[in-house]
Order: sequence, then C-alpha cells, then structure tokens
Amino acid sequence: MKTIVILGGGIGGIVTANELSNRLGGEHKIILIEKNMEHSFVPSYLWLMNGDRTKKQISVPLKSLLKKSVEVVNDIVSEIVPAEWKVIAGEKEYRYDFLVIALGADLAPEKIQGWDESIHTYYTLEGADKLHETLKNFSGGKVALVIASMPYKCPGAPHEGAMLIEDFLRSKGLQEKVEISLFTPETQPLPVAGPELGNAVKSILDKKGIRFHPLMQLNSVDTRSKQLFFNGKDTYEYDLLIVIPPHQAPEVIRTSDLANANGWVDVNPASLQTKYENIFAIGDIASIPLPGRWFPDKPMMLPKAGVFAHLQADVVAKNIVRKIQGEKADEKFCADGYCMLEAGEDLAGFAYGDFFGEPHPQVHLKQIGRKWHIGKVLFEKWWLSPIGFKKTFYKNLLQAGGKLIGIPVKL
Repeated sequence: MKTIVILGGGIGGIVTANELSNRLGGEHKIILIEKNMEHSFVPSYLWLMNGDRTKKQISVPLKSLLKKSVEVVNDIVSEIVPAEWKVIAGEKEYRYDFLVIALGADLAPEKIQGWDESIHTYYTLEGADKLHETLKNFSGGKVALVIASMPYKCPGAPHEGAMLIEDFLRSKGLQEKVEISLFTPETQPLPVAGPELGNAVKSILDKKGIRFHPLMQLNSVDTRSKQLFFNGKDTYEYDLLIVIPPHQAPEVIRTSDLANANGWVDVNPASLQTKYENIFAIGDIASIPLPGRWFPDKPMMLPKAGVFAHLQADVVAKNIVRKIQGEKADEKFCADGYCMLEAGEDLAGFAYGDFFGEPHPQVHLKQIGRKWHIGKVLFEKWWLSPIGFKKTFYKNLLQAGGKLIGIPVKL
C-alpha cells in the first residue's frame, strides 16, 4: 500500500484527491491536510461583493466535496521534511510515498505601507462581504481599485471587480456621481495572456467609463487624507479604496528548501514535479515561467488561477497512479486555460487559449454575452454540489454546453 499526502484543500487539492480515489479505489491511502473545515468557492467572491450571493450560498463542508476514501485532516502544516519523506501538521507527522503541495497563496496586506482596516478587498470571503455592505451605503465619489503588486491570483478578477462595481453603482443611479479608476503596475490588462486579450479588456473598461492606469506601482497609502502614493507618479485622492493585496507563499514553504528566491516552488512545467522525486507542487504555489513573456526584465509566470490548478491536479494524479502501477508517467500539463470574464448586467466574456504559445500566449476573448455568465453559474453549482448524482448532473450539462459552443470543458 502506498500513501499519498496532499497539502491544501483548495481546487488543486480536491481534484487531486478525487482523481486518485477514482483511479486507485481503496487500495492505497490518500490523506488530504487542510486547515479549514469549510470550503468557499473563490470565483464567487465577486458575486458576494455585489450582493448576488451570500456567504452561506458559496460555502460548503470540505468533506462533502471529497470521495469517502479520502482521509481529511483538519490542521495546519508546520513542516515539510523531504529527506525523511514526511510532513508535520499539528502535533502529528505523516509519512508519504508521494506528496502533492497545493497550499495556494497567502495574502499579505501588511506589506502595504499605511494599510489599515478602512481599506477593502474582495479577495477574501469576509472582505467581499464587508465590501458589499460599504457599496450599499456608498453615495458617490472616487473609487480606486489598486493591484498592489505582482503576482496575484486570477488575472481577470481585478478587471471583473471594477466592472461589477460599476454595474452595482449604476443600478443605484450613481453613474454621474462616481469615478472608478483601476491602477496596476502592469503595462496592460492581463499582460500574461498576451496583447489581443489585453486590448479587448481595455476596450470594455473604456466603454464602461472605468479609467485604466498602467505602470502604477503602489508605494503607500494615507488613509487619513485618503491619498495613494505611487513611485515616481502623482498622488491620487480617493473616497473608497479597494486593494488586491500582495501575495506570498505560506510560511511553511518560504522557510523550506523547496522555495525559490521569490518564495514559490519551482517545478517541471510538464510534470509539475519539484526538485525532489515524487514531490509535486500545483496551483498558486507553483512557479512556471511563460515563454517569450517578460516584465520588465524578468520572465512572467503562468497565472495563479483555479483552471490551471484543476488541470495540473489531473496531470499529477494520473502520473502518480501510473507510477504506482509500474507504468510510464508521461502525462503532461499543457497550459490551455480558459475563464469567464464577468462584465456586469449578467453578461460575461469567455477567454480561451494557449498560455504556453509563442512568441506570446495566444489567448482570445469571445464576444460578451449572457451564455458565458450562465456557464459560470453552472460551474459554480457543479463545483459546490456534493459528490454523487448532483455533481454528475452538472458535469454532464457543462460538457454538453461546451460541445455546443466548440470549447472542450475538462472537469
């Protein structure tokens, strides 16, 4: 009997565990270690922010999403010891034959000079809920949405957030009393996806009257005078400030020898294996350079997005099974990513393409429409439904919809 330990109960961890369970049955031991007993669907934080969802609607017990053969440990991973093939969580140690690290990225708002509780973010469950209450009572003024630093999770979420906030405030009749600005240190929207998608998103922002400010690196915030300070740029005054905070790897990774100079985990882009045999890293924690993409003099990394965690989990699980069965582990990760880009008014676009494309990622945006929004709602329902009939039903529905529009949906 082999033991596979999975660290993290987000999208990558859940998909890995269930795929292993499907292929191995009860013949081998699968342990998933996650600090939270409840799982919330992160893409729906945007809908929580604008009042289309409640916290209860997008949160379910973690165990309800996992096969019964998966052993779930609710604890914090405190140490990874590759030389001894073990991890420590709580006061117990867990030995493994295979280790999958899917711990995600932590938010570090404290890295922003001047940060305090008056600053909002929708990148957390509580933050999105709190921001909704503020938006309900907002009567007008300057709204600043700031990407504090790179990298950050879900490259489309800042732009989606700006558009959904514009839609919400317009529904309150405040369109003439509000000025929305999006600040980013990047050169264009979603530069990791290539120029075509960036230009398309910029055009949508322009049509909605959202002011896009590229090459703006946040230096500090003065919440008393409500001013933003950018390196080498003019200051900007705001009435409501929403920030995408700096991201960092969890401490257990940063303090281990798995971490690279930036704190993330380098992996083989095809197999997701780390420098240690039978130790894999997937999702937000993994560091994978994109061919032909630089900013300004460093290679851009594959976006930290749920779709890639999902696809990487599938690759890793299949290769672990093949190794256990004595077969060649030759499944490879191909960065064909997609996402529904929410634009407000129950409309969305669909971005799809090859992020490993050369000379730059080949990602295109399908025309904005209601069907893409419905697709995202269906995916949410599928993901949050318990293992069993309901999940199978939504999966079949999503895949059938994908065939109709000519886009393969891999679940």
